[in-house]
Amino acid sequence: MQNIAVVILNWNGLNLLKSHLPNVIKNSGNARIIVADNASTDDSVDFIKNNFPTVEIISNLKNEGFAKGYNEALKRIESEFYVLLNNDVEVSENWLNPLINVFSDSKVVGCQPKIISFNDRSFFEHAGASGGYIDRNYFPFCRGRIFDAIEKDNNQYDSKEEVFWSTGAALMIRAKEFHSVNGFDEDFFAHMEEIDLCWRLKKKGFKFMVEPSSKVYHIGGGTLPYQSPKKVYLNFRNSLMMLIKNHEGMLFPKLFNRLCLDGIAAIRFIFKGEFKQFAAVFNAHLYQYARLGSLLKKRKAIKKASTVFNASGIYKGSIVWKYYVKGVRQFSQLNKTLFR
Repeated sequence: MQNIAVVILNWNGLNLLKSHLPNVIKNSGNARIIVADNASTDDSVDFIKNNFPTVEIISNLKNEGFAKGYNEALKRIESEFYVLLNNDVEVSENWLNPLINVFSDSKVVGCQPKIISFNDRSFFEHAGASGGYIDRNYFPFCRGRIFDAIEKDNNQYDSKEEVFWSTGAALMIRAKEFHSVNGFDEDFFAHMEEIDLCWRLKKKGFKFMVEPSSKVYHIGGGTLPYQSPKKVYLNFRNSLMMLIKNHEGMLFPKLFNRLCLDGIAAIRFIFKGEFKQFAAVFNAHLYQYARLGSLLKKRKAIKKASTVFNASGIYKGSIVWKYYVKGVRQFSQLNKTLFR
């Protein structure tokens, strides 16, 4: 596994490194283990140097989030495959072997394991579960998680499948192709940058997979709680950025429809008394208006570089309608014929 570099992005995660780094080292064979540190101030770097001399360290000059933090670090790592791994993930024995085997298909550019909750190991974890999808309005969901409804893992999603996106919490990806699209979009800072990356690579005909025979345990929500106003802002903002950059057809009718759906979500926040979350959605929309010109330039560049769009993993229905109106809480309840 000398051609695999497991890269853990860290910012003030000393306690998480103490808990999980020994496990990653133990279970990753002879893969390179690298910690990319985003200018931590909590002795993370000294802890690694003093206790794990075989772990390589890349020190970024400042904390610029998930997207730029990884971009800067990966420019300095030569390897055939990267595994981007959150610092709050416990891995299972020989977890890398099933993932690397998926790449025998030359069209596969990225793959994730099954993501299980660290705190309750009978349930999937929010960030990725057993593979990611998007609906016709580009709302993301997973096998095992639709919005906030997280399913119990009864091995119902243990088949290896092609998906639309693979989670950045534990993502194996071909290094050459990661760099071919200039990595993550750094304007995202954090959240959904991996979906945008997958989308851009799928526009070159590549595939993303989930391989559930590899399993990891993710704490999740360690940096930001799931319903924090900042996370709400980033999720709504970044989702709109993805739409503007990557939507295949006429942009503005689709964008208008999505803005209306976001407005309904914002009104729900008001009725629930979550006024900071309402403001987060409002500010996310203002961001798009202020930067529409630059986003359209990115859209033009992506379209120019695209070849054949691999649309596998798009649900042609509305996951919002299914969840909030029809009461669907399980991926298995969705009509499989509506998936591309």
